[in-house]
Amino acid sequence: MEDFCIIELFFARMEQAIAELANKYGGLCRSIAYNILQSRQDAEECENDTYLRVWDTVPPVRPNSLRAYVSRIVRNLSLDRVRYYTRQKRSAAYDALLSELDECIPDRQDVAQAADDTAAQAVEAYLRTLDARTRVLFVRRYFHMESVESLAQRYGLKASSVSTRLTRTRARLREWLEREGVVL
Repeated sequence: MEDFCIIELFFARMEQAIAELANKYGGLCRSIAYNILQSRQDAEECENDTYLRVWDTVPPVRPNSLRAYVSRIVRNLSLDRVRYYTRQKRSAAYDALLSELDECIPDRQDVAQAADDTAAQAVEAYLRTLDARTRVLFVRRYFHMESVESLAQRYGLKASSVSTRLTRTRARLREWLEREGVVL
């Protein structure tokens, strides 16, 4: 079913909307949540929480991209769960992953707030300049939080090649942001 039809089902407050959303984006939700949480049970809970959050927010929100909207929600819910579990202790794996982007991205804001931010717009513009494979690697690494090893296996590359490509992409992103006047 097309995204606009699913959104119309949400606006009509028909429960079928959740079933259609789960049918179309359930695998994506589970994948994002599992990559972040590394727990099937927690990933399933975040997936279900995502459906509830979409139900609660559509309407009044009419997302331009249902896939991006759902991805952002499941990612934020999963990261909230990680923060909850590691409230007093730091999670080295996620800190290391996010620290790779610290040199490029000014600060960690809520994704919904950052969507209108100049930095977010500049990053989106930069990503559009990348070749398809590099863009996919970057998004899967830093949005879906896939490991370098998983990316290498998925795309038939060596882990060192993926790592090098990501390092160079981050360096070019930093240069791009500086040219765009984004304060780092």
